[in-house]
Amino acid sequence: MDTTVPRPEPVAEEPRPRGPGRAVRLLVALLALAGMVAFALVLAKLTLVESPASERLTHTNLTPGRSIEAYLQRPAFVDTVKQLGGNLALGFPFGLLLPLLSRRTRGFLRVALVTAGTMLLVELAQGALITGRAFDIDDVLLNTAGALFGYLLIGRRLGRAVHPRTRRPWWRRSAPGAASGPVRERG
Repeated sequence: MDTTVPRPEPVAEEPRPRGPGRAVRLLVALLALAGMVAFALVLAKLTLVESPASERLTHTNLTPGRSIEAYLQRPAFVDTVKQLGGNLALGFPFGLLLPLLSRRTRGFLRVALVTAGTMLLVELAQGALITGRAFDIDDVLLNTAGALFGYLLIGRRLGRAVHPRTRRPWWRRSAPGAASGPVRERG
């Protein structure tokens, strides 16, 4: 007869998040928020200022690619670079700052949706309220492409460094009852 008392199996602790502490993450998020506010002011200054002199030159573009094609057909290369490159550069800060703001604003699709939504609002305001400015869907597309470029180039790594994952993604999780560790019951 065995008189030893069975010991409970040790419960695996949740893995502690790697990366900076809560205070550092809060500081980075506040700095990113300040960066977004500064960027919003620059964006407003660049896009929401009246331009009465160009009122007769403006036209609304609802067909994706039409303005881009027109810029590429211009003989003045500098104007093409200013228009296309400027719109790409205008979206770039979104790709850097959104992943730093919060864990919820990380990810390719989320950055694309937030940027496209924001730029769509800016373009709608331009077209409806600002003299000498017009709505151009290509600006929204180029701004979003710039944000995605910024996200893929730098923002993704910065977001992961500041807001590391606290659990494994669904495709790396094992099935319930597998030997990888205890399964917690909800109750």
